[in-house]
Amino acid sequence: MPLNRRKFLKKSAATGAGVAVASAAGAPAAHAVPTGRPAHQQKQKRYALTVMGTTDLHGHVFNWDYFKNAEYQDTAGNAQGLARISTLVNRVRAEKGRCNTLLLDAGDTIQGTPLTYYYAKVDPITAKGGPVHPMAQAMNAIGYDAVALGNHEFNYGIETLRAFERQCRFPLLGANAVDAKTLKPAFPPYFMKSFHVKGAPPVKVAVLGLTNPGIAIWDKAYVQGKLAFPGLEEQAAKWVPKLRSMGADVVVVSAHSGSSGTSSYGDQLPYVENSAALVAQQVPGIDAILVGHAHVEIPELKVTNAKTGKTVVLSEPLAFAERLSVFDIELVFDRGRWSVESVASKVLNSNTVADDRKITKLLSDEHAKVVAYVNQVVGTATATLTTVEARYKDAPIIDLITTVQEDVVRAALAGTSYASLPVISQASPFSRTSEIPAGNVTIRDLSSLYVYDNTLVAKVMTGAQIRAYLEYSAEYFVRTAADAVVDVEKLTNAGGRPDYNYDYVSGLSYDIDIAQAPGSRIRNLTFEGVALDDAREFVFAVNNYRANGGGAFPHVASALEVWSESTEIRTRIAEWVTAKGVLDPADFASVDWRLTRDGVPVF
Repeated sequence: MPLNRRKFLKKSAATGAGVAVASAAGAPAAHAVPTGRPAHQQKQKRYALTVMGTTDLHGHVFNWDYFKNAEYQDTAGNAQGLARISTLVNRVRAEKGRCNTLLLDAGDTIQGTPLTYYYAKVDPITAKGGPVHPMAQAMNAIGYDAVALGNHEFNYGIETLRAFERQCRFPLLGANAVDAKTLKPAFPPYFMKSFHVKGAPPVKVAVLGLTNPGIAIWDKAYVQGKLAFPGLEEQAAKWVPKLRSMGADVVVVSAHSGSSGTSSYGDQLPYVENSAALVAQQVPGIDAILVGHAHVEIPELKVTNAKTGKTVVLSEPLAFAERLSVFDIELVFDRGRWSVESVASKVLNSNTVADDRKITKLLSDEHAKVVAYVNQVVGTATATLTTVEARYKDAPIIDLITTVQEDVVRAALAGTSYASLPVISQASPFSRTSEIPAGNVTIRDLSSLYVYDNTLVAKVMTGAQIRAYLEYSAEYFVRTAADAVVDVEKLTNAGGRPDYNYDYVSGLSYDIDIAQAPGSRIRNLTFEGVALDDAREFVFAVNNYRANGGGAFPHVASALEVWSESTEIRTRIAEWVTAKGVLDPADFASVDWRLTRDGVPVF
């Protein structure tokens, strides 16, 4: 799907994906520097541009928790949703003049809440005469200028992404999302806009969009052979000089890539996952970078470009529309050209404002449909199940996931040459607050247990490979001496590893001795009561993120794949519970692992 130049230029004229000229009406006059500066500087013309940015919205339009069926709340007092962001944007535009502002996003827009799931799978935007995606409606109404592609844009396949793209009145940018065969851009690489200044030439602003190379791993099933995702640094080095040669006075990068310089996929790709700061450091000609992907808050980060010595300003607003980044860019016109004199950034907190009623009213019907959907009762639980202790104790609620996955894979492989192999399964404690209460069980209860739209894959792995897999997983725990006091709040996430990169493996029995060094913690590993045979083969039921190398777990990405499907694991859990009618831990709970120290159980 190479970029069709004719279509791109036509869309540019309609949406501003190419060069758009801001209306001169209401444009500020270029002004002289206040007195007190040298006389030659007082004659210089100046212009102030404000660039606003969000990232990792993940389908959050409302300040609403679909999993709890209530207004969103957290201990930090944050608020969420594009309705709040709209209010902040309106305030900045009123202060600065809308004709002096840009509004950008750094990706991960159409996945992450039941709202986005509903319009991808239940009432899909891809259907003939289907609905307009709520995120397209909201972002169109707010007036976004351009949005970079995030990796989660590809979670529902290219068809859904293209349908969303058609519904947006702004371009989806991805300079490093290229056609796998021609290596030409598959999406608009950049956006340009000219801002008029009275008595001076226009200020030309270019926005380069970059997405995450990890898409090639995480959504391999959808993009392999169709799209390729080269590194951000090399693509920025290609495009920034082009944008400057096209007359850009300001270059802003919207990058769905964190600033840490690290990668979660190890050496599976030759490109860095979180490379925004590297782009700033290595590629001359960039003034500011809107950072995404990492879900951290960075009001302002200054990075020095190694070649020019120039400071590049980075900012990352908190995810889920909890923050809005604001870049204030000051320009001066001297010797026939505009140049950036200073850049400063900050973040605004969406908990300081109320919802924009225009946005909540616009999407009230869609919101109501999704609330009704997630509150459907699908079964009855005999006991309350919770993830509160799931990251350090074998919790029945995680066993529910592994049991469902085992059952689905066994049924899928029945009658095949792999039917005789034992099936084991992995699952992670995604949430620390998920609960399935005793009594009625709803779709939202089950959705809160499995918050990602992962699908199921079956791989063949040996006992030795499973042992290595478990050792890698056990690195999640902080090494704790046998006589040390155990603080569960400090026991996990060693090296910054997130909860979703710690795996249970069902069907086996094993101890994790956290008094030992990483790499030698798995003890008493057995299958069916007998020490695990390193040569024995197993079918490993695993989510597609892990199967494609997410988390850099050993062996699994290269293992033989014998089956996969496109139905979400979350849906399979709902189907399983619906078929049973009664959710009884006796049907799925087992104690497969425990933490020990020098062989003595921790709990």
